[in-house]
Amino acid sequence: MNKNTIHEMFTRFQKQNPHPVTELVYTNPYTLLIAVLLSAQATDKGVNKATAGLFAAADTPQKMLSLGLDGVYTHIKTIGLCNTKGKNIITLSQLLIDNHEGQVPDSREALEALPGVGRKTANVVLNVAFGQPTMAVDTHIFRVSNRTGLAPGKTPRAVEDLLLERISPEFAEHAHHWLILHGRYTCKAQTPTCQGCVIRDLCDYAHIHFNLTNP
Repeated sequence: MNKNTIHEMFTRFQKQNPHPVTELVYTNPYTLLIAVLLSAQATDKGVNKATAGLFAAADTPQKMLSLGLDGVYTHIKTIGLCNTKGKNIITLSQLLIDNHEGQVPDSREALEALPGVGRKTANVVLNVAFGQPTMAVDTHIFRVSNRTGLAPGKTPRAVEDLLLERISPEFAEHAHHWLILHGRYTCKAQTPTCQGCVIRDLCDYAHIHFNLTNP
């Protein structure tokens, strides 16, 4: 996919949704970090249901420690891998207090040093909480990038690097959310809704399956 096509793609995404936001409910960088950590192998809807009570009780590292592991587990027990995630939340909260004055750090290195926080989680926090132009490649972005021809790659990291290389700075802050939402609601895994797709004429998949002219 050439540079002009990619620019047109994101121009359309921007026109369709000028200010995209995460569907995870959070109130501050700390609750965002916890929500993203919990979202691994879970739906945003399921996480939001669990965190409604959790964040009402504990929206800071100190409050989370006061709630304790049993208290955390009570709220997140419906989420996959809840035992491991609960332990990570408690340990992470203590480390934020010990090493970062109770604040979520705005560097990748510091975030990835926290238990349960990998590159994808760090990228989401850096982008959403701190406005950094990162690209958190989840299953949706991986699929959209490969299917459309935007940034083909065999691994999430390969796709991430190519996206960062190809997407112009003017779209970098929101590109992550546009691609996730496009993958979640339009370019779905089993039944993509190509008929109503805003980038249908730009997409490699549509070009192959519907004999469209692809720039």
